[in-house]
Amino acid sequence: MNKTELIEAIATRSKTTKTETTAMLNGLLEVIQETMASGNDVQLVGFGTFSVTERAGREGRNPATGETITIPAKKVVKFKPGKALSDAAAAVKKTNAAKSAKPKKTEKKK
Repeated sequence: MNKTELIEAIATRSKTTKTETTAMLNGLLEVIQETMASGNDVQLVGFGTFSVTERAGREGRNPATGETITIPAKKVVKFKPGKALSDAAAAVKKTNAAKSAKPKKTEKKK
């Protein structure tokens, strides 16, 4: 689902226009971004928690040359799903794509 599909789904459920829904969704995303930029977590009970953590600097290798490089420390966004979201995702049935990966039958010689 992309942003446009999300807006359509929310507008249908809330009986609002797509314009109103777009404004509300953009406002929500701005508030989350501003809150996290100020160093605070955003906790939505039942959905999950957005947080900012510090990733330590480390040594790495350039895969093209094999040269050792230093990867600097940086802040990264983390999302920890809430129980309701985790339970909903766990309840989703596997797709038919997993079932279609059956082993091929070999022909028997007569």
